[in-house]
Amino acid sequence: MSFRLLAADEPPAVLEVGRDRPSPFVIAVDHASARIPRRLGSLGLPAAELERHIAWDIGALEVARRVAAALDAPLLASNYSRLVIDCNRDPRVATSIPVIGEHTEIPGNVGITAEERTARRVEIFEPYHAALRAVLDARARAGQRTILVTQHSMTDVFKGARREMQAAVLYNRDRRFAGLVLEALRQEPGLTLVGDNEPYFVSDATDYSVPVHGEARGLPHVEIEIRQDLITAAAGQDEWGARITRVLRAAEQAMWGVQR
Repeated sequence: MSFRLLAADEPPAVLEVGRDRPSPFVIAVDHASARIPRRLGSLGLPAAELERHIAWDIGALEVARRVAAALDAPLLASNYSRLVIDCNRDPRVATSIPVIGEHTEIPGNVGITAEERTARRVEIFEPYHAALRAVLDARARAGQRTILVTQHSMTDVFKGARREMQAAVLYNRDRRFAGLVLEALRQEPGLTLVGDNEPYFVSDATDYSVPVHGEARGLPHVEIEIRQDLITAAAGQDEWGARITRVLRAAEQAMWGVQR
């Protein structure tokens, strides 16, 4: 491949923390960063657009760090923006490299060559999922129980409409663990609306991490969304980190009878 996307001094495609931690939980953040490789400039976008939800899941990584530390769990996160390539979308799907984000055209993604597409897949998408696969494979070989949690955040205003729900629990074919998380989250004080497979739902066409790493392996799993305005600042990240930790522990206990 003659086209190289990442320079030698740029961060790797995946952030890994505590790869060998003993918790049954493995935390993954598919849209953790707004970083764009230098070679792509700003993808033709003003800086303000790269700070919006179209570029990354604001606050998701910070919440996930807190949860992973509290649970002593491995954390893996994508180190580049979903505008470069969406690490939660099958690369064969056209929207894997979006040309529109909400109402915003992404000029740097319009008319790119097959070689450029391949470079984004090979240098960013594949290393992230290879790292996640390696962690899950090692745990399977060791006979270690595993629950996959993918942490996301959702914008509080989508296409001009205000979202009232504070969080959501998403799943596809397998609701066994997600249902327990939903029940525990809805019992948390101060929450008035927690979505059950809304405003999004997991599917093979729109998602990758849960179908490939969770469902295909038969692992208990859940995708969690938190409204971004609640976790933009450190105080909200602390609050939601503690809340998600409590909820995951309660769901684990309900499923396996384990208390930590």
